[in-house]
Amino acid sequence: MNNPRYCDGLSRRDVLRAGMIGATGLTLGQYLHLEASGAVQTAAKAKAAIFVNLSGGPSHQDMFDLKPDAPAEFRGEFKPIRTNVAGIEISEHLPRLANCADKYAILRGVSHNIAAHPLGQKYMNTGSRPLPSLEYPCYGSVVTKELPSAPTLPSFVAVPNTPHSAGFLGVRYNAFQTNSTPRPGQPFNVRGITLAGGVTVDDVQRRQRLLADLDQTFAGYEKNSDLVDGLDQFSRRAYDMLTSREARNAFDVTKEPKNLAEAFGPSAFGQSCLLASRLVQSGVRFVTVTFGGWDTHGDNFTRLRTRNLPELDAGLAGLFGSLAAKGLLDSTVVFVTGEFGRTPKVNARAGRDHWARAMFCLLGGGGIKAGQVIGQSDDRAAQPAHEPITPEQVAATFYHTLGIDFHKEYQTSSGRPITLVRDGAVIPELLG
Repeated sequence: MNNPRYCDGLSRRDVLRAGMIGATGLTLGQYLHLEASGAVQTAAKAKAAIFVNLSGGPSHQDMFDLKPDAPAEFRGEFKPIRTNVAGIEISEHLPRLANCADKYAILRGVSHNIAAHPLGQKYMNTGSRPLPSLEYPCYGSVVTKELPSAPTLPSFVAVPNTPHSAGFLGVRYNAFQTNSTPRPGQPFNVRGITLAGGVTVDDVQRRQRLLADLDQTFAGYEKNSDLVDGLDQFSRRAYDMLTSREARNAFDVTKEPKNLAEAFGPSAFGQSCLLASRLVQSGVRFVTVTFGGWDTHGDNFTRLRTRNLPELDAGLAGLFGSLAAKGLLDSTVVFVTGEFGRTPKVNARAGRDHWARAMFCLLGGGGIKAGQVIGQSDDRAAQPAHEPITPEQVAATFYHTLGIDFHKEYQTSSGRPITLVRDGAVIPELLG
């Protein structure tokens, strides 16, 4: 999957937090097993999340917010089609998503004012407006802190990567990045999961003992280093996964049933969605899938029609279908967004430029009330027709489905108190 440069160059929760699992004699792995079997009751429906990052700024009015009655220079080339939910229409180039519109909700009229790629992505990937003095943690890092997975599995996987970090939470909560995407019918080898080049587990253990000796030698210089401590914890977790059969099986997409796997299509994005589905089924808490190439300043309609929309259609429809077939859709919340939308008017290069005043998001699974449209843009998809939906509201709703208190206050390493989502509020219509 390509990640091109942009045009501008640029209650269960309380138990875990209080450490009561150890006091009851349960290991975290035993607790997670009880939770999976239904023996642990939680208020949140979602136990895991898949975040689909459409990097570059997807064209909302050519995908999920078409304006067929607008003048030609605004409505563009695509026509709307009916979905399997009465009254909801989306792009003609998303036929499979049209047939499963009962599995997700469309947010229209999502709005902010940051029309630059890196800052817009930070906003939509954290739910907090970017500040020059503070790096907010992305969603996956917060979930990793609040809802840890079993020691032999990563809590947060990015396929193939993510530009977003744990921010002030520290490097121990960063994503495990695959740095590549699966190929159809081939086992997916992830560095650090599959041992390559003839390296054995014994080799790794010998190296670990050597590193431990070095760590002890230099420990006196590192006692006050949060970075070193975080890297050490990250390294230990990577080693646990390296020697874990569960982790290797989780990444092996060839073990997926053929009928489910084929539905995702052969593209890098489709296969990444297949991997995300398998990882969640295996116990990974959070998966980010990044799909780049949406910065369509020129030749917007050809690029969407021939590549982006068919791949998105197969991958997302496959994801919703697979999660439903596995009985995981109710317990997995799916969040799809870019950093902003595109300009209402088509430019001289048959493209659309940056536009943050109106965009779309999709939310499905995890207790989200699907088969509906929330919000509305005006007759040219230029701005919200009524009250805007803010990134903070979407973030608050997303966290709420996972049972994470979006009002929670964290502290930076310097002791500065930071609210997880400032000015956030749940969108009540989305909750089933």
